[in-house]
Amino acid sequence: MRPANIVTAVSDVLAGIAISGFLLLDMEKDVSWQPVLLLCLSTIGLYGGGVVFNDVFDAELDKKERPERPIPRGDVTINQASILGLLLLVGGILAAFRWQLTSGLLATGIAVAALVYDKYSKHHKIAGPLNMGLCRGLNLLLGISVVPLGVQSWWWLGTIPIIYIAAITLISRGEVHGGSRKHIYLAAVMYAAVIISIALFAGNYAGQENLNKKIGWGWDITNFVWWKPMAFTILFLALFSMMIYIPLVKAMKQPNGPNIGKSVKAGVLGLILMNASWACAVGQLPLAFIMLLLLPLSIILAKAFAVT
Repeated sequence: MRPANIVTAVSDVLAGIAISGFLLLDMEKDVSWQPVLLLCLSTIGLYGGGVVFNDVFDAELDKKERPERPIPRGDVTINQASILGLLLLVGGILAAFRWQLTSGLLATGIAVAALVYDKYSKHHKIAGPLNMGLCRGLNLLLGISVVPLGVQSWWWLGTIPIIYIAAITLISRGEVHGGSRKHIYLAAVMYAAVIISIALFAGNYAGQENLNKKIGWGWDITNFVWWKPMAFTILFLALFSMMIYIPLVKAMKQPNGPNIGKSVKAGVLGLILMNASWACAVGQLPLAFIMLLLLPLSIILAKAFAVT
């Protein structure tokens, strides 16, 4: 189920919730945490189910390339894994529908996209990275759907995770036998496009909200000025850049399997910093720091369980 990765999926949803403005809808009343919990449970089921089926469909290939995985190692059978994957996907979809229709439809789309990737598009040069990116883009929108009309306003933000995950997927193709420098250089450009996009979004959002005098820290609107979210967004993006580019540069110099594997791992775990940057960009600094606490948890889990 890739527990470390599941933590990053939860951060996707939290970033979407921050973007939606759900936590700022009514500052004088207690926020209902039920939809937040439901959507987090949904993404846990969807991501876990998706990667379980990845191993199911790759069982024969993994006997040669990844014999350490549970199915080729004989820890579980294909049927047992299939049942687990199905229960996780269905549970994720039902949890989303429990909140509202749009959330349920997005969860269904994520499940379908994950299965299509696992079974068909994974090894396609273009469709594979885009398909995997689509899963993460929809996952961000799943968080945004905490507000019923949020997706209509912010649907286009789903394209940014698509670009980022497509870059990671490009790199990951060389994880077993070594990779192509061309793919790594392209991924570096795509990473830069994502970082610049979030920074521009933060600047535009801060300017608009400051103009309208509607933006706040999340609890105390009166103490907020426009530069604070920008400053913290830049800080988080700087940390994010260091985390993903340092191993990527090493992979550029020596595109062997171990270096590429480390770059892919950093890219996946770096999603938490990217998502925390989203929260900073919309002035949700407390939530950004809560999300940041997920990073050490994910790193600890990554030492005990496979990330890729």
